[in-house]
Amino acid sequence: MNHTNSENDLLIGRNPVLEALKAERPIDTIYLASKGGSLGKIAAIARQRGIVVKEVSDQKLSQMAQGASHQGVVATGACASYVSLEELLERSREKGTAPFLIICDEIEDPHNLGAIIRTAEAAGADGIIIPKRRSASLSQTVHKTSAGAASWLPVARVSNLAAAIDTLKENGIWIYGTDASGQPYDGVDFTGPVGLVIGSEGFGMGRLIRKKCDFLLRLPMLGKITSLNASVAAGIFMYETVRQRQK
Repeated sequence: MNHTNSENDLLIGRNPVLEALKAERPIDTIYLASKGGSLGKIAAIARQRGIVVKEVSDQKLSQMAQGASHQGVVATGACASYVSLEELLERSREKGTAPFLIICDEIEDPHNLGAIIRTAEAAGADGIIIPKRRSASLSQTVHKTSAGAASWLPVARVSNLAAAIDTLKENGIWIYGTDASGQPYDGVDFTGPVGLVIGSEGFGMGRLIRKKCDFLLRLPMLGKITSLNASVAAGIFMYETVRQRQK
């Protein structure tokens, strides 16, 4: 079976593979350049879990990784493991804290999605919601950019983002959108149930999603550039939520 055709099939690099193993994600085979150092740890965990470990040449790994930095290890298996929206809501209930969900509206750059997942996991969010169409998926690029956080933070992939937002609202979650026309972000209460919408890199939120927001928020823009990278903006809003909840 050729595992180089689909990036969703591969986990590339030591940290993404190790985090996927720790989180008990489904992995078929692990290919290693050697079994020394942290690669030996990966091999040991894999054997405990009954995962096939194959020692291959560095050239073979480079070919599988298609130019990505593999650090001596590539794993094949289900990179994209999604949960349902109901499971995300259940996770919030189990934590016993006010729901804190991040909704990505057409974030197509996998580096941005990975960075958002990394920050969301660090900020204690309950999960991420992405649409099936016009969105990056849980590819190896997303896993690598998230520094392994994609193995820990559940991601729901929904066919209709607007309908998913309606479900969140039915469950008592307030929807906060990011928009240049909104009110200043630091004057809004984030201590209750939060669904934070992060708009796409070039166009912001879609018209329908924007209409469904209970609040529109903006960041102060004091320079000549009028917008921030989506993952940077997401991080600011997420940590304002964290700050308010820790008071």
